[in-house]
Amino acid sequence: MKLMDNYIDKTKVSKFERNEEDIAAILSVIQTYSDGGRCGDAQIMKTAFRENATIHGYMGGSLLAGSINNLFDWVTENPPAPDLEAKIDNVDFAKTIATARVEITGWLGHRFTDQFTLLKENGKWIITSKVFHAY
Repeated sequence: MKLMDNYIDKTKVSKFERNEEDIAAILSVIQTYSDGGRCGDAQIMKTAFRENATIHGYMGGSLLAGSINNLFDWVTENPPAPDLEAKIDNVDFAKTIATARVEITGWLGHRFTDQFTLLKENGKWIITSKVFHAY
């Protein structure tokens, strides 16, 4: 499922200057993240994140906090999630910074609310942090 095809017109975008090129680039980064989960391929997913990105959130009542490599390890240790669906609920950006709220379903029986912080670095959008809640 391509996020850009399904959600670019439905995603709530901040009241700041609407830049379709930036919105499409942000959606593409989120697409790469969800494709990595769907395929069970941390190498795909890594391309969406800054090398020193962080992750914080609750899964099974336990706090997971630290390097984004924790997520990549989890993806590697688990099978692909072909039923994973991602819906971007909101994108808020101003020039070189952005946040995106994404609802994930079908990830190996889990549902997640993810909040991503993104930075436009050298003309390219990249995720710098992920906070989440697993249901």
